[in-house]
Amino acid sequence: MKPLHRFAQSIMLIAAAAALQPIAATPAEAAPRIKDIADIEGVRENQLVGYGLVVGLNGTGDTLRNAPFTRQSLASMLERLGVNTRDGNLNTRNVAAVMVTANLPPFASQGSRIDVTVSALGDARSLAGGQLLVTPLMGADQQVYAVAQGALAVGGFAAEGASGSSVTRGVPTAGRIASGALVERELPFDIGAQRELRLALRNPDFTTAHRMAEAIVAAVGPDAARAANPGAVIVRRPEAYAGDMVALISRIESLEVAVDLPARIVIDENTGVVVMGDNVRVSTVAIAQGNLTVSITEQPRVSQPAPLSDGETVVVPQTNVAVEEDSGDLTVIEGGVPLRQLVGGLNKLGVGPRDMISILQALKAAGAVQADIEVM
Repeated sequence: MKPLHRFAQSIMLIAAAAALQPIAATPAEAAPRIKDIADIEGVRENQLVGYGLVVGLNGTGDTLRNAPFTRQSLASMLERLGVNTRDGNLNTRNVAAVMVTANLPPFASQGSRIDVTVSALGDARSLAGGQLLVTPLMGADQQVYAVAQGALAVGGFAAEGASGSSVTRGVPTAGRIASGALVERELPFDIGAQRELRLALRNPDFTTAHRMAEAIVAAVGPDAARAANPGAVIVRRPEAYAGDMVALISRIESLEVAVDLPARIVIDENTGVVVMGDNVRVSTVAIAQGNLTVSITEQPRVSQPAPLSDGETVVVPQTNVAVEEDSGDLTVIEGGVPLRQLVGGLNKLGVGPRDMISILQALKAAGAVQADIEVM
């Protein structure tokens, strides 16, 4: 019996057994909370960036001849400290120019600390053991919001021998400073004075936005929310929460909403990964699957000349080509079968990821899959 024919019969047997047995009550899947599927507009992180110097490196810093920006930064820093190096010849490999990045969280107060990431900008070999000097961190408006300084924690390392052999693990030219920056300026956002808020869905969808608005109205009161578009729900503060927007948000973000996702199949042909949604369905379709294998083998043979002749011994290649094709019967798959059940059956029958991807793409081309296929 052919594999696909056995699979089709198993599908029909499962459907017949389900029709004869009583339907058992299954527990409903836990729906996600609003705080897990939507964000409040205005409550967001802001990216900060700065340029600084790391000192204290054990000969693994920038080569000042190849990194003029490091030389200029080092000279400017020493001049600010009262040391004149304009006429001197700076020659050190214990300094490295770096870029410092951080994320300023919402409602971060002045004096609180945030983590920073430090990355080498020049030809430094490693930042291990380095100390970041005071580095202002600016936002997109060119204003300083935090100041970073501290010892770097580098996960990678690099070692090199005199003969040229070396070993490198991880990325030694990037490090992190936990709580390495002090917030100097707060982002003004008075959420308590807001009369309405917009909830931005992370995955916009008409049905999900409508369900979210209905859940908020049922929990808070009439006219408390409405879906403006698939990606936003507008929430109005009712009189019961006058002056207490935090309590309203706390009440809303804990509500559970069933998320409705479009039918979609994501295929990564490089790795053979197939990801599909629960709403994917297959219509009635006939499938035949067979593999074509072409084998080419080389069997070199030695050709000897005749005795006492003036010939030479040569190697003569002999090529054998064999073509093998698996026969595949045309099998009918009834409509309404979930695609995940189809894929599970193909897996049990030994159909590999490559063949599965080809079958899915052929089903889509035939119009038998009610889903979008996205190839990465």
